[in-house]
Amino acid sequence: MRYIGSHISSSKGYEVMGKQALKLGATTFAFFTRNPRGGKAKAIDPADVEKYLVIAREQEFGPIVAHAPYTLNACAAREELRTFARETFADDLRRMEYTPGNYYNFHPGSHVGQGTQTGIEKIAEILNDVLKPEQQTMVLLETMSGKGSEVGRSFEELQAIRERVELKEKTGICLDTCHVWDAGYNIADDLDGVLQEFDRIIGLEHLKAVHMNDSMNPLGAHKDRHARIGEGHIGLAAFTAIVRHPVLGKLPLILETPNDDAGWTEEIAMLRSM
Repeated sequence: MRYIGSHISSSKGYEVMGKQALKLGATTFAFFTRNPRGGKAKAIDPADVEKYLVIAREQEFGPIVAHAPYTLNACAAREELRTFARETFADDLRRMEYTPGNYYNFHPGSHVGQGTQTGIEKIAEILNDVLKPEQQTMVLLETMSGKGSEVGRSFEELQAIRERVELKEKTGICLDTCHVWDAGYNIADDLDGVLQEFDRIIGLEHLKAVHMNDSMNPLGAHKDRHARIGEGHIGLAAFTAIVRHPVLGKLPLILETPNDDAGWTEEIAMLRSM
């Protein structure tokens, strides 16, 4: 396990995020590209980015995992919301080129009564609009818990989106442990079986990052309430298996647990000790 980190505030720029990651004992991190609830993004300072890139090279950081705002719904029923999603997506991908070779993670969206198939088609349509052959950022679809009308609650739904994307090589998957557990995938008692199913449907080579979260809910609850590592229904043994897994342990592992800096520092140290 080389790359583990948590969400870090991007409000003070890239250099500060890099230094904050080091304080936490992290070698990667996640950040929101703008306010999680939407709005304009802060202007990028190329000098600030360069200072971060020096830190990342010296400390051998792994890929960082930017996160789209929660308000980005690529399969919204209202066209003005899809316009916002398309424009935000495109703007964020342009900004990500300042730090090439990293990941941009997003929640596929909610079909809000249109049906899963329509949602899948609309998400793929926007991906086809915004992905460019020359971009150096990989876009990750996140596994979802299945609450409400979320799309991406199953490996089949995520693969159905990828199958419709023209530049498939620019896409991958981020597996959220809380979400897949809440969706009904028993990673506590059958991690290998879940990964075999993922490999059969999508292909493990397309799994690029993991969100490390325990769950406040029982298996298959179709909710989304994160818990600290080892304090939820998934349990500590499952996370031990994840960090020791020959595939998962090599990926960026991002903590999204309900914690402060001290808590994330403890969790990072604990996961490394495994």
